[in-house]
This record gives sequence, structure tokens and C-alpha cells, in this order.
Amino acid sequence: MGRDYSTLHDPNAEYTMRNLSAETMGATATRSGARDVEITDVQTTMVDGNFPWTLVRVYTDAGIVGTGEAYWGAGVPELIERMKPFVVGENPLDIDRLFEHLIQKMSGEGSVEGVTVTAISGIEIALHDLAGKILDIPAYQLLGGKYRDEVRVYCDCHTADEADPEACADEAERVVEELGYDALKFDLDVPSGLEKDRANRHLRPGEIRHKAEIVEKVTERVKDRADVAFDCHWTFSAGSAKRLAQSIEDYDVWWLEDPVPPENLEVQEEVTKSTSTPITVGENRYRVTEERRLIENLAVDIIAPDLPKVGGMRETRKIADVANQYYVPVAMHNVSSPVATMASAHVGTAIPNSLAVEYHSYQLGWWEDLVQEDVIEDGYIEIPEKPGLGITLDMDVVEEKMVEGETLFDEA
Repeated sequence: MGRDYSTLHDPNAEYTMRNLSAETMGATATRSGARDVEITDVQTTMVDGNFPWTLVRVYTDAGIVGTGEAYWGAGVPELIERMKPFVVGENPLDIDRLFEHLIQKMSGEGSVEGVTVTAISGIEIALHDLAGKILDIPAYQLLGGKYRDEVRVYCDCHTADEADPEACADEAERVVEELGYDALKFDLDVPSGLEKDRANRHLRPGEIRHKAEIVEKVTERVKDRADVAFDCHWTFSAGSAKRLAQSIEDYDVWWLEDPVPPENLEVQEEVTKSTSTPITVGENRYRVTEERRLIENLAVDIIAPDLPKVGGMRETRKIADVANQYYVPVAMHNVSSPVATMASAHVGTAIPNSLAVEYHSYQLGWWEDLVQEDVIEDGYIEIPEKPGLGITLDMDVVEEKMVEGETLFDEA
């Protein structure tokens, strides 16, 4: 990388009173059999998919390796390199303690939210894969067992002309009929040609009619063959979002996603309570502490955490547990490679309120080639019974698709 981020000086990390290392906590007893394992290294490789996926590997002195993935973004590999000294020498089975250890150690570098949480998420997913392999159980078993053998996938759809309602309807029908999905999502933050000012977040009446027409054409075309959601990418003002949501109440909308920016919880709550259109939010919130506020304030009808961004597998499980107390289903946002997609599926089978997991790469012809196993079949992911996440990287494909200038991590 050009510099050694693992040796950066941080007095907060060095002198924190809440150091949760095994040595500090006195958790150093020898464990029986194959459970007496130490982490020896953490490495990353960034793959140039439709997003720049950061793959993570955690290595051990037993020769067993766990693979994870962090949500894409600049600086994530450097943050993971920075955290490596905090986990080397630790037992990888202590997933919860190591997560909290990293949160505390990285508190001065932003572990409340943002890319620091994302980097920790990548390590945490790799630890679940690793722990499952050490214990010879699938990762979902570490989360409490399964509710279902397969998890539903919704396909994020795009067309050459995303502003054309008929083109969207045609693509919806194709994805249902030819690709076998019964759950879809389309974007509504697309140009109508009627915009006057892109900065003020205001939707003119003609713009709302245009977006409502997309909703009408798509939902009428697929009817009961598929559920259809629509994404706004946190684009509109409160008033415009309310008018848009109300304008599509008569259509069979699965949900309307991120209609307003994520920062103001009170506005989000007002928009959600103003309409009978189901509102989904969550991909731009971090950890259970932030997602909890959306749920407890009834500011969402469906919660949508992004697992390799929000804090990892156990953190997503915690969010789902809070949501379940408020009878809120979980539809996991996901723009990942097969690695984090499968991690999301493992969580999806382990929680009662799982609705679906997103798939954002149906137009990327080699997405599934990244691993040796089949992942999505007819719009569903069958949960593997193999240890860990149950998938194996194809290292030749990883090497071929690496971001330019990237270095391939070591083989398992």
C-alpha cells in the first residue's frame, strides 16, 4: 500500500481503559481440540465488480482461513490494515468480544459510523466464516439456527432508459419471465425532463406524475407475479416525498425506499406516518444504535440494513431482533459480491422477520464466477450446509478481476 497503516500512532487506542483484548480480559485459558487457534494475519484484495468490492481474509496458525467482505469504499483496506495488530494473536472464535474490541480501539478513528464500521464489518464476516470452519458448522448456526432453507432475493433492475415507464415495465416482465425473480426494485430518482433545479430536492407536479407512471406501468405489468419496490436514493424534500408516496398509494407497491435524506430522523418519521405506502430505510445508518432509533420511533415500515456496512452478521442479527419487537420485517440492502451476499443469506435464515436480500449485479455476467458454488437459483439462495459461509473463492477470477494495482491475498 506504500505505507504501513498498522503502525500508526494513536494514543486513544493505546491507552483506552476499555481494552478488550484476551490478555487484558484474562481470557487466555487453553481451549480443547481444534478450538485452540490464533489469528496470524488479515489481508484484503479489492475486486473491480459493478462496485469495488473489498474482500477480506483472516488467517490462523491452524491453516484455516476465513473470508469476508466489507462494503465498498475508499480507505477501507487501509483501515483493515490499521486494525490487524488488534486481532493478531487472538482466538477467532471470540467474535463478539473482538468486534467490541475493534469498536473501542478505533473509537478515535470513527467507529460510531462510516467506513470504520464498514472495515470492522469485513473482518467480522470473515470471523464467522472462520469460526464455522473451525467448529465444522454453517455460519447460520452461530446465529441461533435456521427458520428456512432458502432466502428470497429481490433483483435491483435497470434499463437503458430508466426514465421510460414502458421500458421499465418491459424489463420487469423480462426479469420475472426469463430470470425467474418474483421480487424486483426500480429507481424513481430518474430524470423526467421537467426538472428546474436539482439542488432544492423539490418535485414539481409533472415530476410526480412521471414517477407515478413508472410505478403504475411496472406494477400493472407484473401484477401478482412479483413484488415491486421503488428506490429514491434519499433525494427529495419532506413535502415532495409525502406527495410522491401518497400519489402511489393505489398501486401494489412493495415499498418506497429512502425518499428523504437519512440525517433527520424526525423528518423520516413524519414522511413514513403520512402515507399508507410502505417506507423502507436503513442502508445509510450504522450499527444497531442508529437503526434502533428508526424502529423505535416507527419511522420505518421495513428496515433495510446493509450487512457488510452496518457492522456485520451479529450486528445485523441484533437489528433484526429489535425490529422483531416492533413487528418490522427486514429487507437487507446489498450491493456486494457473492461473499457478503451469502453472509446476508445466512442472517436471513437465522431471523424470523427476514423479507428478502437484494441482488444488484444481474447485469454483471461474471458475478457468480467469483465463487465455485452456485449462489442464486430462480430468485432464491439455498443456504449451504457446508462449514462457514459455504462458498469458496475462485482465486483465478479474483486475480483476473482485481482493481488495477491491487495485490492478491494469499491462498487459503
